[in-house]
Amino acid sequence: MSIKGTATVVKNAGSHFMLSELPQWNPFPAVLKGKIRLKGGSSTNPVAVGDLVSYEADVPEGAGLEAVDTLHPATISEIKDRRNHIIRKSTNLSRQSHVIAANIDMAYIVVSLYFPEIKLPFLDRILVTCEVYGVPVTIVLNKTDLYREEAAEYLEDFHRIYESAGYRVMETSVWKNEGIDELREDCKGKVCLFSGESGVGKSSLIKALDPSLDPKVGKISEVHLQGMHTTSLYEMYKISTGGYIIDTPGLRGFGLVSLEKEEIALYFPEMLKASEGCRFTPCTHTHEPGCAVKEAVEQGTISVERYNSYLGMLEDDSKFRQ
Repeated sequence: MSIKGTATVVKNAGSHFMLSELPQWNPFPAVLKGKIRLKGGSSTNPVAVGDLVSYEADVPEGAGLEAVDTLHPATISEIKDRRNHIIRKSTNLSRQSHVIAANIDMAYIVVSLYFPEIKLPFLDRILVTCEVYGVPVTIVLNKTDLYREEAAEYLEDFHRIYESAGYRVMETSVWKNEGIDELREDCKGKVCLFSGESGVGKSSLIKALDPSLDPKVGKISEVHLQGMHTTSLYEMYKISTGGYIIDTPGLRGFGLVSLEKEEIALYFPEMLKASEGCRFTPCTHTHEPGCAVKEAVEQGTISVERYNSYLGMLEDDSKFRQ
């Protein structure tokens, strides 16, 4: 007997997947039909966690999804249109891209000012990508107990830079249990992506939100004070308080995809707003007279740090490397 349905991809292990008919949590294994692989174009993964797909499964007469197992997996027959997604250039030097996740209600970009030290151009590339592909985003500033007193001025500057650009910044500390309840409440009823550099405490943060979950927790390299990869799979978890979390491997590079240089400024919200006053259209905000964006930088209403990130993206469209 064949059964058909629509489900969400909740785990991506390369050529094998787990699906669940959300809001029910009933994960079952699936594989791709060969022809779907060809539809991925330049993407290394035509199917991503969060994708809504059609499936077919052969089960014994009268049985349901409980009969679908790794020996008799369902087959993904169609990928539905995505509401949004986050994509980056592949980690190698090819032109291929990689879809991190799809159909996201909120992306929480987890960062830490130190341990590992934050790279603002790296964060800004992720934020630009969220803007391009219509993904709502919140910055989660983690490990604040490690530097709130010692780096109070830098902490204040970080809030100024990103809140003035229009982004929400939440502070969290797993060790001190600070900001965890607020973040947990924020995740209720949503499909949430948690992403960031390796070592920022993302997995520990997810476990703090729901202690029943068991994402891998890694350590910081004492030599380079950089995180070591602990998550190798893209996976969605159901949290006990309601909602779903997509955990991703720690990122070490993030390249922009399908974005022309003249379009980049459109995805810096503060620059887009200020550019309405530019004398020339289009304006690259680099050398033109009467540029309202450059004037805003000089006046401090647009941060120098964000403007420098923008200039860096103009100069080099290869992926940002740490």
